Amino acid sequence: MHKLLKYLFLVCVCLFAVSGHAMVQSPAIIEPAVDPLSEAGRAYIEGDYIKAAKLYRPMAEKGDAEAQLILGSMHDAGLGVPQDFKEAAKWYRMASEQGNAKAQSKLGSMYDIGLGVPQDHKERIKWWRLAAEQGEAFAQLNLGAIYDHGKDVPQDFKEAVKWYRLAAEQGNVFAQEKLGWKYILGNGVPQDDVLAHMWLNIAAGNDFTPGRKVAIEQRIQQRDAIARRMTAGQIAKARELARKCIAMKFKGC
Repeated sequence: MHKLLKYLFLVCVCLFAVSGHAMVQSPAIIEPAVDPLSEAGRAYIEGDYIKAAKLYRPMAEKGDAEAQLILGSMHDAGLGVPQDFKEAAKWYRMASEQGNAKAQSKLGSMYDIGLGVPQDHKERIKWWRLAAEQGEAFAQLNLGAIYDHGKDVPQDFKEAVKWYRLAAEQGNVFAQEKLGWKYILGNGVPQDDVLAHMWLNIAAGNDFTPGRKVAIEQRIQQRDAIARRMTAGQIAKARELARKCIAMKFKGC
């Protein structure tokens, strides 16, 4: 095995072991887009979750999909109500059946790990696909990973790249990192060190979530490992492409 590829492989293994970056990513507890002008929304924003839950419940029961999503997320996290994954899944499902993409993404994740519902990989793909087709970035990332690994679908690197790119264009750092690796390996795209360096550079500099220092440092190690086989001109080109890509908000990179 080529020394560089061996090094990159070891870095990748280390990243997965240390950061817990699984094959698919579950969205964190949803931060709902609450209406600050409503009484329920103000209560939620002010941290009065007990009051917010009481106000959102009748709205959810009347079929308000956003209220169903919010109530589901509150049960998911135990905000103002007892933590209850079955109850969370119930409300996510009701919102999902009305086409709410965030709820569909979260419901897919619950089926993925069997949280509040029986584990069911066909159901996770169903809900992630519906959410991904509506532009939900986490669902796009996860659907890409499923095609990437050939898990419950035929392995298809081009299809994986398609979904990774859609998520990457929304600023999802995991998808940006995945794209970097696709260009390193030439899976689903032509092998290209310049574009691999660009995407890993973007993923390293675009992650502002607290607690990801190790993951960021290892993306930098991956990027620098590629740079060892690149010319100075290629590295300069990759950096310029990264700058332009960020300026274009990751579209058309």
